Amino acid sequence: MDRAQQLSEFLKSRRARLDPDALGLPGFGGRRRVPGLRREELALLAGVSVDYYTRLEQGRARNISAEVLTAVAEALGLDADERAYLHNLARPTAARRRPPRPQKVGPELRQALQALAGVPAYVIGRRLDVLAWNELARLLVADFAALSPSERNMARLVFLDDAARDLYPDWPGKARDTVANLRFDAGRHPDDPELAALVGELSLHSADFRRLWADQAVRAKTRGRKRFAHPLLGELALDYVAMRAPDDPDLTMMIYSAPPGSDAATSLNLLTGLATPPPQTTPSHRTV
Repeated sequence: MDRAQQLSEFLKSRRARLDPDALGLPGFGGRRRVPGLRREELALLAGVSVDYYTRLEQGRARNISAEVLTAVAEALGLDADERAYLHNLARPTAARRRPPRPQKVGPELRQALQALAGVPAYVIGRRLDVLAWNELARLLVADFAALSPSERNMARLVFLDDAARDLYPDWPGKARDTVANLRFDAGRHPDDPELAALVGELSLHSADFRRLWADQAVRAKTRGRKRFAHPLLGELALDYVAMRAPDDPDLTMMIYSAPPGSDAATSLNLLTGLATPPPQTTPSHRTV
């Protein structure tokens, strides 16, 4: 999880996926032994010297300007998430150089979770830790309440819990998204020792994770559709949206829903019927 090594591996992987013929560089410099562009070709496209780009790719460049990173990103054809990842690694803020503090979910966010009683919702933090959830999320995704804090992690659930392969009909797609989300978090907090330990643990115990981590895919959680195979309700496709907390961008609420009148909406209504109602408290009365 060394930041310079992450930067080096990412730039090499993005350079390797470029097609010289599509960029008008089919015969530049003779026969190619590896796919993608050479460093000197990428430097030419980015408008920087070969020496400077080489130092950048090796993680040895210092005081890298935002303009240079933008030029390199354009030459590599990076999307918005990849550009953010590149900038986070190459120009980390002072706050990101420090190990992050433990996260807490405030009462307002927990209240919002419970207000979403008709849809599954949960809050994830750094490293894809699941920090809070409502009853439908517990019934749909995992019984988070029965797990230890270390087990409440989406990456661990996807790669180390066999039940995930039954829960997600498109498990390979879910696995790719999970790794890409985790790498995006690694760019935001490249010096997080707990994240490094998590990547090491998953790499040790899952060949699928090792392969996907080596692909260098980067993606932030935004929105999309996910299919579930529930043991009682069968298969249902739900739309999800990721909403970041305004006071802590490392806290994200995941909300799943279905179009009104759809089969998935009917399934969610049935799931709501299985939910355990919250305990009722008797209001106390004071006498004066």
